[in-house]
Amino acid sequence: MQSPRGRPRSFDMEAAVERAMDVFWSRGYHATALPDLLRATKLSRGSLYAAFGDKHSLFLRALDRYIADALARIDVELDPRRAPVDGLRAYLAGYVERTRGANGRRGCLLVATAMELAGQDAEVNRRAAGFFRAMEARMADAFSRAEAAGKLADGVEPASAARILVCFVEGLRVVAKTASTQTTSQATADALLDRFIR
Repeated sequence: MQSPRGRPRSFDMEAAVERAMDVFWSRGYHATALPDLLRATKLSRGSLYAAFGDKHSLFLRALDRYIADALARIDVELDPRRAPVDGLRAYLAGYVERTRGANGRRGCLLVATAMELAGQDAEVNRRAAGFFRAMEARMADAFSRAEAAGKLADGVEPASAARILVCFVEGLRVVAKTASTQTTSQATADALLDRFIR
């Protein structure tokens, strides 16, 4: 007869990851201390370490959650059943919307993480690079579909347009943390996309 291996977990792992993600997102990796995470997740030190290992492992789980949520949102915006130009407009409008208010001032967790850790942390490097590649691939696919539908401007290459768009939206998240208004951001996004389409 096999004896049971420890007590079953009595908390929601995904909810704990989401609460930890909010702390890292607001404070940054280095400025987040263990007591901050314990308060946010409502876990004891022993439970947190048993479930996630350490602060770095929990951070990577939170980053993975953020990336998965962002890619799922992009997939909805660029749904292949939607006209590709409409999808690209929805994608840009979503980014503009996320630059508003308190969330806009908080910025993008991935951009903040890349600025803080990308040169020092191989796991963060790998995740950030993978996320930007995945975004580019989705944009390139949308631009390729626009090209097939005769909607792409002459001389526009889908992969290059995708790279420009990814750099634009991530830059938009940074600029919007200062003085940019939603109206200005939307007008800029529209002007950029209008250069790519006919």
